[in-house]
Parts: sequence; structure tokens; C-alpha cells
Amino acid sequence: MNISHIEHIGVAVENLEESIKYYEEVLGLKCYAIEEVEEQKVKTAFFKVGDTKIELLESTSEDGPIGKFIAKKGPGMHHMAFAVKGIEENLKDAEEKGVRLLDKTPRKGAEGLDIAFLHPKSTHGVLTELCEKK
Repeated sequence: MNISHIEHIGVAVENLEESIKYYEEVLGLKCYAIEEVEEQKVKTAFFKVGDTKIELLESTSEDGPIGKFIAKKGPGMHHMAFAVKGIEENLKDAEEKGVRLLDKTPRKGAEGLDIAFLHPKSTHGVLTELCEKK
């Protein structure tokens, strides 16, 4: 893998507005962007901590991935995302090493990134996202 840094940590939340208040008023962070990704049925809010971001994820539909996650596991850490160069090659390499892919080809994510997920059953329980800024 060609990982440069942790791009972000994704946190599933039930209420984006309430969660933003906690991150701003208690932790002292500043929300710098809110974005809806319709195709993934999610609304996101971003905070910067050093070179890493925290992405809060609120489902816009019960049948979306975050809605299903919260129904099954409740709110909390959803995934860890790594910034990579050459996302397609990294996916191919991971699959050749026996990692189960949720995405065989990258798709568009928040902030204009190309993203792809690795199945948590292949990554020791952590849903792993690869991100590439084109």
C-alpha cells in the first residue's frame, strides 16, 4: 500500500447538529464543512485535528449504510480512512493479498475524494477506507 497519512476517522452519529455542538463547544474544534453525499445517503461534517480530519456521518435514510450501521451497532466509530496514491493499484494489491473488497473500483466521496472500502472481516474488524485526492 502507498499510504501517506490517516485522512480521516469516520464517526456515525444520530444527530449531526447535536454532535457538531459537542465537537465545537466541548472539544474546541471548528466544523469547516458540511456536505450531503446523496448517493451514499449521508450528510457529513468535517473537523481538522492536525493533519487528520474527523468526519461525522448522519444518515439521510434508514436504509443507507450509516442508517443500517446505527440500527445494528448504535452511534460511534464507523471507519478509518487512509490517504493513498494510486487507489486502483492499492485495491488490486489488497485483493491479491486476500483482502475482501467492498468496492472493486473507486467511487466519489465527500470533499471530491475517490474512495473505496475494504471489508472489516478482512481488516481485523475495522472498516477501512482508501481515499485519493485527484
